[in-house]
Amino acid sequence: MSDRSIAIPLRLLLVLILCSGVRLSHAVDRPNIVVIVADDLGWNDVGYHGSEIQTPRIDQLAAEGVILNRFYAQPTCSPTRASLLTGNSAVKLGVVAPLSTANPEGLPLDQRLLPQFLQASGYQTALIGKWHLGFRKEAYLPTSRGFNHFYGSLTGGIGHWDHVNGGGLDWQRNGQTLREEGYSTHLLTDEALRLIHNTDSGRPLFLMLSFNAPHLPNEAPLEAVAAYEKLPDPKRRQHAAMVSEIDSAIGQLVDELQRRSMLENTLLWFLSDNGGLNTSSFSKTTVEFVRILDRWFPDEKVPFQFLEFVRTNVRDGAADNSPLRKGKKSIYEGGVRVPSFVYWSGRLKPHHISRMITVQDITPTLLSVIESAVPDERFDGVDQWAWIEDKHHLSNSQPPDYIVKSWDGEAVFRYPWKLVTPSSGDPELYHLESDPEERDNLYERHPAIAGQLRNIQANFPRGPSVHLPLYYNLMSEDSFGGTEKHPPWTSQIK
Repeated sequence: MSDRSIAIPLRLLLVLILCSGVRLSHAVDRPNIVVIVADDLGWNDVGYHGSEIQTPRIDQLAAEGVILNRFYAQPTCSPTRASLLTGNSAVKLGVVAPLSTANPEGLPLDQRLLPQFLQASGYQTALIGKWHLGFRKEAYLPTSRGFNHFYGSLTGGIGHWDHVNGGGLDWQRNGQTLREEGYSTHLLTDEALRLIHNTDSGRPLFLMLSFNAPHLPNEAPLEAVAAYEKLPDPKRRQHAAMVSEIDSAIGQLVDELQRRSMLENTLLWFLSDNGGLNTSSFSKTTVEFVRILDRWFPDEKVPFQFLEFVRTNVRDGAADNSPLRKGKKSIYEGGVRVPSFVYWSGRLKPHHISRMITVQDITPTLLSVIESAVPDERFDGVDQWAWIEDKHHLSNSQPPDYIVKSWDGEAVFRYPWKLVTPSSGDPELYHLESDPEERDNLYERHPAIAGQLRNIQANFPRGPSVHLPLYYNLMSEDSFGGTEKHPPWTSQIK
């Protein structure tokens, strides 16, 4: 048979495939996806929001990308990560607070996660950094939930040099405990660069790079701290240095993607997991109690671990959420409205979005980008890609109702309205477009709107809590860094 006689049927086959709407392969036309999560980054901790902290690489990506002016997370880390990876509401998942190291449960196992959907679409998947969604049982580990590769920590805050949480070493690669010298941000960056360098170029990559910084403890390389010697507050100097190290890491990541000719086919989504930690994150009663502890124990640790943990959080947090109200752990804007942008070189034109977009929108949006059909899934979040592409005329839908929950109460969003139900005190109603700083309580002046939001709150789907009773937290060791008192956390997985 001649070469020509073979070529004709092949051409005919190609025409038939194209006409039938069947796609030959998603591997070459689906983007790499990189989700970068900073830990406890404040609204005013990035240069493009006017901060004194220098973040030139972040600022450049934001300026060349799509800035999400009203992006909402949850008030603390585990709930945000749960919503990000599932596309669902944290209260429906029952994950409404940071998971304690004593907790045998984690993110409910009946949930399919973003990396599992992406694996099914041919993606290589990796988590580098913080997990904090359950680890006491193997079924909760990231490598059991869609990530081909995991390097980093399983619990909450670790020491950035010693990699210890609550008296146990928490640093590993794919289940193997590692004793590595180095600063956490540097080690995570090096792992991400190795991953990109060695990735299979024939398959798209999903990388979730989840930094441990600028979460407490305030630790950074001396040369990074020295760059902020003019800042009067030593804790703010440390915090600023931690943020600058993240900025440098992101720059290195982007440069490596460029060297590998991957950048133009990479969608990058940046966010903080919640607002930044500072004194405003706590009630006046808690702050005053810590002042009493400082008088009683001025130069030594408090005898009770939980009280020392509270004191450390109140005293050492140095983030800046201005002009927003309060910070991490709070349902007010400083706790939940966080820096975020989306970048895709050559694909997304620079612009700002003032529409409310939330962390539970990330999974449905990314699945929409890769045209992944998940007919059996019903997400609480929605696809926001038309807005990100600046084609919002194709999407006239209103943002879905959103709910956040923390120790200081609960808040319901039907944007631009927000109903705040404090743990103690009277309800509050705010119009966020005209009053983003939540100064003017409109609850008595708009009873009909307040009633609508109360009804939404009362009927919002809620799942069983995965958390232990509060008294367990009084006994658990969740300190950040310090002396190893027991075997590494990896050895305690069942």
